[in-house]
Amino acid sequence: MVSFTHLEPGTEETLWLAAGVTKLPALPMDCFAGAAHSLVVLSAHPDDETLGAAGLIHQALRAGTAVHVIVATAGEASHPDSPTHSPERLAGIRVAELAQALGELTPDSPGAGTLTFETLGLPDGSLASHSRQIQSAIRKATAKGRTTLVAPYRRDGHTDHDALGALAASLADELGHGLLEYPIWYWHWATPERDTEWEHWGSLAMDADTTRAKTRATESHRSQVAPLSDAPQDAPLLQDSFLQHFRRTIETFRFTPPGYRDSATASATFDGLYERRPDPWDYLGSAYERRKRAITLASLPRSRYGAVIELGCSIGVLSRDLAQRADTLLAVDASRVALESAAPRLAGFNHVVLSQAVLPHEWPDVMPGSQDLVVVSEIGYFLAADELDLLYARCLEALSAGGHLLLCHWLHPVSGWPMDGAQVHAAAQGLGLATKVLHRETDFVLEVLEKAGGNDG
Repeated sequence: MVSFTHLEPGTEETLWLAAGVTKLPALPMDCFAGAAHSLVVLSAHPDDETLGAAGLIHQALRAGTAVHVIVATAGEASHPDSPTHSPERLAGIRVAELAQALGELTPDSPGAGTLTFETLGLPDGSLASHSRQIQSAIRKATAKGRTTLVAPYRRDGHTDHDALGALAASLADELGHGLLEYPIWYWHWATPERDTEWEHWGSLAMDADTTRAKTRATESHRSQVAPLSDAPQDAPLLQDSFLQHFRRTIETFRFTPPGYRDSATASATFDGLYERRPDPWDYLGSAYERRKRAITLASLPRSRYGAVIELGCSIGVLSRDLAQRADTLLAVDASRVALESAAPRLAGFNHVVLSQAVLPHEWPDVMPGSQDLVVVSEIGYFLAADELDLLYARCLEALSAGGHLLLCHWLHPVSGWPMDGAQVHAAAQGLGLATKVLHRETDFVLEVLEKAGGNDG
């Protein structure tokens, strides 16, 4: 979880514009807009839906799409120290502002879709503890027709946004819906160069009519964009420098098409797989897997490494071999069930630590430049492109000077996931690492890449 406050200056909008945020590829509107479609827009607080998705709502309605907005809280905690407004009073004000804002987004044109909304009245700041109520509302709203869920970006940095976004991602996968995630606070704390996942997102261009509608809707949330009183505690929550991010002529979304998965479902997906089949890829019995493992170990340029991380260790078969060539080994997997199977296999190796984490966001707590070898084997295609970018950035940061990044992936189609092995390896070409080993055959490709600055031993 990132740490920030709304009082910090944040990243200037000019930096995002210079980086090209307004030049992202156009979203395929025909996939989720039109009379045959419906949108269910999730918002943690009144104004989230306006800041992040007002243009989408307006243009989808204009195309005949039915739009239903679910707002989880009344945003009553936005001014916790206000001397003039109690949380109860502020809740009433913000719900009224929501109704006015959504009214501004309703086009007055023939054939326009219907816009409805509901508020769940859940506690502001505590959505992670109320997933059952939110799930019930989403399931009810998406029970009919071709639906796309629209939700805050699951890594937005605000606890309520993250909880709602993660829940939406899980339900979209379960129910077979497309998912559009809109960033809000991300624009405030992230920076274009360091946090590059945005480069894989898509944009929705807003014409003049939609831009005017979004401006009016944003101004309707007066309690957030203007002071409640002259008291310092009643200052606007949304500063003008922050609002600049939402005065663009485009809106930005992370789009996951129906039927595709990413890291959001990794733990549940792979726990279920290992529960049904303890060795789903036949690591223990397959001659192919034994040979690939032997090639992997033979490809390592050094006979021994200091600190090693293995990402996606599964049931620990390769881990056992790596442990014999490492001073320390941190073996990571998203599946609790797989790690329980790996533990007996690695018993007696006191220098090995098993860790459950959903990559890339739950990155191990290691010092930058501390790892001599990072192994990424057969997991890259279980991530979306922006997640893979972040994974590689974390690997690069963790590697010591002269350290090695080993990549190994299956080259045949991987059903239900966004990437294939060739794409996973192609994405590593921009890391600035030197190729030490390249092995390619019909079924898989293996590479060992070296970070500059060290001497092989």
